[in-house]
This record gives sequence, C-alpha cells and structure tokens, in this order.
Amino acid sequence: AWSIERPPGDTAGCTFCHTSSEERCSTCHQRHQFNPAVARHSEQCKACHWGKDHRDWEAYDISIHGVVYQVNKWNPAEFDFSKKLADADYVGPTCQYCHMRGGHHNVQRLSTVYTSMGMSNADRGAPLWKEKRDTWVSVCDDCHSPRFARENLQAMDEACKDAGLKYTETFKVAENLMLDGMGEPMPKDLAPDWSGQHIWSLKIGAYHDGPKYGSAQGESGELRMSNCSDIERICFESVGYWMTYIMKGMAHGSWNDATYCDGSFGMDRWLVKAKAASEQARRFTALEKKTGINWVPSEFWRKGDYLEQLTGTRIVKEFPGKTIFDLCPEPGWLDT
Repeated sequence: AWSIERPPGDTAGCTFCHTSSEERCSTCHQRHQFNPAVARHSEQCKACHWGKDHRDWEAYDISIHGVVYQVNKWNPAEFDFSKKLADADYVGPTCQYCHMRGGHHNVQRLSTVYTSMGMSNADRGAPLWKEKRDTWVSVCDDCHSPRFARENLQAMDEACKDAGLKYTETFKVAENLMLDGMGEPMPKDLAPDWSGQHIWSLKIGAYHDGPKYGSAQGESGELRMSNCSDIERICFESVGYWMTYIMKGMAHGSWNDATYCDGSFGMDRWLVKAKAASEQARRFTALEKKTGINWVPSEFWRKGDYLEQLTGTRIVKEFPGKTIFDLCPEPGWLDT
C-alpha cells in the first residue's frame, strides 16, 4: 500500500521490477545472451533484490557466503558456471544454488516461515512450516551438518522474536498517543490515505477495528509512509526496514547486517525516537491545555501540490463517496 498510494514517478523502483521479473525470462536470462551461465551468477538477483525493504543482496554480499563468492567467482575451479545447478560443485553458495536448487524455477519453494519480507512470523508449529524448515536444513547440509543448519534457524528465530518485541512496543506507544487524542496530526486532519479514507495509518485489519481508530466497523487500514505523523513514520520504518534487515541478515548469515547496519541497533534507536516523540506530544498537550491554546493542524497536512497526486486524494476527487475497496474489480483483488 505504501507504494500504490504514490504517483507513478515515485515508484519507478517498484514498477520496473514488479512488472518484469514476475513475467519475463529475460529479467534473469539477459537479452542478447540468454546464457544460463550468466543467469547462475548472484549478481543477476541484485537488480531487484536489494534496498530498504527487501535487503537480500546486501545481506548476502557481506555475509561469509557472499565474501567467498566475491573472491572466488572468477576461478572456474571454484565456481564452474557452465555446469547445471544440479551438477555444480561450488566452493560456496550463490543465490541460485540455494533458492533455485537443482535448477528449479519456483524460488518460493524454499521460502521460510517468515512472511511480508520478514515483517511477520507465521505459526512455526504448523506441519507446513516444519516441512519448509526441514527443506531449508536439507539445502544447508549440502555443505554443513544438519545440526549447524538448525542452530542457525533457531538463532534467526530468536533475533526475529526480539525484533517483534521492539516492533509491538513501538506501535503501542503510537497507538496510546492516538487513542488519547494527542497524535500530530490525527487522521481527520490529513489528506486521505491510499484507500480514500481517513483512517489511522497503523490500523491494520481487525487488530485496530472500529470508530476509535477513525473508521467504521470492519474497515481496514494499512501502514503509511507519506503524509503521516513523525511517530507513525518511525513505526513504519521500524518494521518495514529494520525488522526486515534483521530477518534477511540472519537468514543469509550476515550477522553484521542483522545487528549493526540498522538491524537490531536501528530498532533500538527507533523505539527511543517513538518514545521521545510521544513524550514531546504529551508535554505540548499539557502546556496547551494549561495556557488555553487550541491547536489546529496546518492546512499543508490536508492539501498540497504533492498531496494532490496521491491515490487517496484522486479517488476522493474523481469518485466522491467511494474508496479503493468500492473500485476493486472483484472481492479479494487487493490480496492478489
């Protein structure tokens, strides 16, 4: 949602990948070459799988596996890319070796129990997730012992669990501020969100349901990164960026990325920022109440040249009384 709410020029990085890699062979098998040996290099994945909210390349590149790859990739004795993945005897894993094991093109076949790019954790006890974890271990034990692989999975679980504690606490600070009427600004004071509604930007489905969150019963909100209060943006970055860094770093054996490079240390910093923003808002509210000041948000939160280009504003203008949910071609459209 934080992409589709924005004007097309803002989301070139989203659309160039999401309209090519999912549909065309030439995204990985470069045009004019279409050489499988080229497609077996990790750099092929780098074009799309990097950046703030899907930090795969960075996590791999500075991991021990990535370093082994970078210093040996020119040596055919260590990395013979002329061989099929099923026959390859690499000195270290490439992206393709693990995620497309044996040349299988369904990359998600080896996905883990973490969803939404690491921002949430599925039920690890369900049979489906046990099967996925066992499959993960079966890939790692090409080079490592199964015990080593399971220990690293457990380490990832612990890191993500700690991140989840910070994530929920950060959101709770923002939620309490909003419920006490001290959010700056409040949903009603903002331009419409991506759906054409005035709903609290951290309201996600049934977790924050009902009028006290600025919506009718059953209406759903979504994370928002533009034209929202500072504390809400902090929450967005905490889970959308730093929590993802932690999961991606741990999954790829990049301990530095999971900890220092805005991973767990970043979440620490953003939790403090959220608390500081909340504290300041509460102090300002107390002072305004004592001095009789009636604070009214500035008009630039509602209107502006840039805001006029956002999806929600255009829906309200072009389809009065409608939301994006009314305009969906069929139920479940947004889920696909």
